[in-house]
Amino acid sequence: MSQVISNRYEFLLVFDCENGNPNGDPDAGNAPRIDPEDMHGLVSDVALKRRVRNYVQMRKANVPPYAIFIEHGTNLNTKIALSHEKTGGMPDWDTKKKKWVTGKQKVYEARKWMCESFYDIRAFGGVLSTGPNSGQVRGAVQLSFSRSLDPVLPLDIGITRMAVADNEIKGAKVGSKDFEEWEHKQPEDELRTMGRKNLIPYGLYVAKGFISANLAKDVLFTEDDLSLLWEALANMYDHDRSASKGFMSTRALYVFKHIGTDSNIEQRARQALLGCAPAHTLLDLGKVVDIAKKTETPRKFEDYTITVKSGHVPSGVELWQWTMASQRLEKVSQQV
Repeated sequence: MSQVISNRYEFLLVFDCENGNPNGDPDAGNAPRIDPEDMHGLVSDVALKRRVRNYVQMRKANVPPYAIFIEHGTNLNTKIALSHEKTGGMPDWDTKKKKWVTGKQKVYEARKWMCESFYDIRAFGGVLSTGPNSGQVRGAVQLSFSRSLDPVLPLDIGITRMAVADNEIKGAKVGSKDFEEWEHKQPEDELRTMGRKNLIPYGLYVAKGFISANLAKDVLFTEDDLSLLWEALANMYDHDRSASKGFMSTRALYVFKHIGTDSNIEQRARQALLGCAPAHTLLDLGKVVDIAKKTETPRKFEDYTITVKSGHVPSGVELWQWTMASQRLEKVSQQV
């Protein structure tokens, strides 16, 4: 693997959703998440991390050191137990207290194996103490809730399903012939049913992200891991199509890399590690990156204009932009 990152980063991810549900709220009948005070749309950090995980799993075939810890429909304790088996064996079981007894060194070794094996542990961290204790990890990468630039209009649309899945016929010896006979006895109208779809006509969302070089040293988050993160954020929606999501796309990715200003190499490295400007001076819209709408009711990405004020980048920070054509970051500006 490549070397561990030594620079602090912040980034802006701009993505949109057209005629779909970008992130359903299970507490609201899976309707699109919104801020009830101003009706701006929300997308959780968990939803974005899931799509990064899915992309990395597909891109790297789910094998170490790029395996995914939090997979769909799995038991996390299986992999936690494996971390102990790979580092000397399972811890002792206390029959009276009915729990595993794990010493600090054993926890450290299992935790280190998890960080080395699983990409999403290095990136996003995880609680690894739900079974045999492998500790807890704070990942190098954190994401905020995404927020739409303008209010969105959640729609609840009725649809017709031209078939049913009735389960009135039950029994140990029931087979396909029984269901077929029941189907032939029903009026045609009884073999249709209604459904619902939740969506928004359009929303342009912005997510803010943070990457800590200090935490990266602890979890061994490398330059290769970082490159894979940019690739995943840029391409994840092209591999996550579903009818419910409508048409979702990453539209822009802006990366702020802290490089330092001091002429002394050691001091400059410390500045790059800790950062040269507060995150809000980089990520607040209007300061470096500005997004303005051209029409009162945006319905497509072209209804917005993105302006990059490269001259407003603080000293000691580089601004990079992901270019879809070349599939890589390209430097926009550098202030020293």
